[in-house]
Formats: sequence, structure tokens, C-alpha cells
Amino acid sequence: MPVIAIIGAGPGMGLFIARRFGAEGFQVASSPGPKEKVEALAAQLVADGVEAAAFAADVMRPDTVRSALAAAADRFGPIDVLEYSPADRGLAGVSAAEATAEDLQPQIDHYLYGAVAAVSQVLPGMLERGSGTLLFSTGGSSVQPRGGPYGSIGIAAASLRNYAMTLNVELADRGIHAAHVAISVFRIGSGPGTEPDLIAEHYWTAHTKRDTWEIIALPGHTS
Repeated sequence: MPVIAIIGAGPGMGLFIARRFGAEGFQVASSPGPKEKVEALAAQLVADGVEAAAFAADVMRPDTVRSALAAAADRFGPIDVLEYSPADRGLAGVSAAEATAEDLQPQIDHYLYGAVAAVSQVLPGMLERGSGTLLFSTGGSSVQPRGGPYGSIGIAAASLRNYAMTLNVELADRGIHAAHVAISVFRIGSGPGTEPDLIAEHYWTAHTKRDTWEIIALPGHTS
């Protein structure tokens, strides 16, 4: 059975992405954070009929991301799809005009370095097999810059977006598809086009169609 590892999974989008892939026969390895949260999410997926297990990780600590993915591979086998969507940690954002290196570093750790750690763990196996999918999630500020406290968040999120794009350029001819999904929605489930199951479908499309490196999910619109 194929395996998807979801880093940053939670009761929101992570759960719906897991359900979407689980419906297609994927085993799900989820790593949303503290042990209690990962176990609760895995139990919910199992109750839905999805073969799943949880592995604690903190995207701000790259060593825990690598360890979680190694444990997931030991449990299920090679990772076929990696989905990285760092959950909101409540990190304070500042405007770009006011941002210092000290302001930006936690955001970079959160968005980019955790992703780099995750990719470094699963990519060698994907390259050896000549197949795999790398999916990355951010909010809309990675694509459409916004001012105020979103400034520093958007800068870091844009670095993850660029990382996804560059991976796609470098790996496309080696059987690996990398794609970025920008969820430009203030609150998931707040209206038409923001339903979590609809947004989760974008990830399945990115994995199966493999014809674009980016999907932008907007209320009532996808590009």
C-alpha cells in the first residue's frame, strides 16, 4: 500500500488531506506535534477506516522531523508522498519594514527549515525508486504579499514556496513531482470554496495530475 506522511497534520486541513488519500488506499503517517495530538488524530483516522499511525515531531526541531519520518518508514514502508504544512504556532508577525533578522528567524525555522529536514529524510528513497511526490502548504501571503504583521510571515512562507518551485525544476525529470498549495482563505469552512474537503482535493489533484508546480486555492476559484 502507498504511504503519505503529513508533517503538521492537525484536526483541520491535515485531517481532511489524510482522509482524501486514505480513501484511495494510502496508509497515513501523521506528525502534528505533541504526542497527545498525534495519537488523537491517528485514532480519528482509524475510526474512519484509514490505516494510520502518529509520530510526534516539532517542525521547529528538524531532528524530530527526521526521526518521525524514519519511524514512519519503519512502520509502513517507504514514503511515497510527503505533505508539509506547518501548523499555526502563534508566532508573532511584524511588518516587513520593521522586521529584523531576529524577527524573521523563527518564521524561517517554522516554514523552511522543517521542510528541508523532511525532504532530506524522504528524498533519497524517492530518487532510488524514481518516483514520489513532495507537497507543501502555505497561506496566501506567500503568493500575494500583505502588509502589517503578515509581512514577516509572508517572507518566510514565500521561501517555502520558492523551495517547492526549485525542487520541481530540479527533480521533475527524475520522477519526483514537487508542488505548492497556497490556501488563500482567512478561515477554512467559512463559505463556498473554502470547505476543507474541497481544498483537500487540490492535494490529490497535485499528486495525480502532476502538471503544475502550484495550486492557489481561493474561495470559489482555483488556479
